[in-house]
Amino acid sequence: MNDILTRVQEAFRETFGAETPAITIETTPANIPAWDSVGHLTLASNIERLFGISFDVDEMMEMEDVRAILRVIAAKLSRS
Repeated sequence: MNDILTRVQEAFRETFGAETPAITIETTPANIPAWDSVGHLTLASNIERLFGISFDVDEMMEMEDVRAILRVIAAKLSRS
């Protein structure tokens, strides 16, 4: 799971910039002002590219915070 978190942290840096605060499993949109609906789509796109996966609408809606993002990615990777 740490490898997944490291790659998700990279996606956050790419999406929200170098000044993004430390991303942890506890990070929520409240911690990242730019993590709005458009930011969420850009983040998901960057995650898809980094992991070579794609999300469906339900998965996108489920990814409400970093913990949920990690859970969705782990589930997708385990199915492939």
